[in-house]
Amino acid sequence: MYHTQLRSFNAVAVEGGFTAAAKALMIGQPTVTSQVKDLENFFGIELFHRRGRTVHLTSVGSSLFAVTQRLFVLEEEAIDLLNAASGFHTGNLNVGAVGPYHATEMLAAFNERYPGIKISVTIGNSQEVLQGLLDFRSDIAILARFSEAPRFHSTPYNRHPVVAFVNTDHPWADRTSIRIEDLEGQKMILREVGSTTRLAFEEALEKAAVTIDPVMEIGSREAVWLAVAQGIGIGVVSDFEFIPHPKLRILKISNAEIYTYAQVVCLKERRESRVIRAFLEVVEEILTERRERNSGPGIVNVLAPFAADDEP
Repeated sequence: MYHTQLRSFNAVAVEGGFTAAAKALMIGQPTVTSQVKDLENFFGIELFHRRGRTVHLTSVGSSLFAVTQRLFVLEEEAIDLLNAASGFHTGNLNVGAVGPYHATEMLAAFNERYPGIKISVTIGNSQEVLQGLLDFRSDIAILARFSEAPRFHSTPYNRHPVVAFVNTDHPWADRTSIRIEDLEGQKMILREVGSTTRLAFEEALEKAAVTIDPVMEIGSREAVWLAVAQGIGIGVVSDFEFIPHPKLRILKISNAEIYTYAQVVCLKERRESRVIRAFLEVVEEILTERRERNSGPGIVNVLAPFAADDEP
């Protein structure tokens, strides 16, 4: 009886407004407004504070939103089940990732296996991506750093060293590496709080008792690259995320173990969802192939540190 009203309410909460919700649901905006209003009038409550074109959830609205998120996730899982019975040819996979570099290999392999599954990817820092799982906005999170917690299932995927990079006019531009002590007092361009690269780097600085001069904090790696290219300061990035540029030079940090880790995470309670289970199976196949490639003489398995950490 209330399904359509609840769907309209949920869409307004997700999209942040009635017009955007109507577009997402592909129905008229007056219909969305009417359905939400009917819900409020019937129960004698207010679900949104309306200020012009902006809306904000009331306390009751926030509680209801937590329920409707779960409701429509379960509805999607019911569709997944039916798809599985009919050959699993269609469906949706919502992925949150800290960057496209961590996710591309997995998503490409999954798309090749299940071309009928529509994949939506949202990019954010680790805190934002993890919250997306908890809010049921994402099915899978691909994180660069993750601490185990009872509610989550995680699969280690890879690790990458953090490197510094400078402008070609910088005195270090002809070098290939630095020591972490060389960064004492240096002007640095940092990512925002919540960035795993920044967190790993700051932990290494603290361990080495090195103090830098953070002259700028920027919320995207691309903007950090531009700031470093302009000679404003030194940047740090995971080595596999560094894109060669004529104005930039990469520098290994020779005497510090600084890494970011790619981890695939989902809610344990949703691990058996058909689409999530299918994605995790694809990830495990990639890891198995990688282990087989790296098992030859003289080849070091890049996931060995994870295996050691998992031992009792």
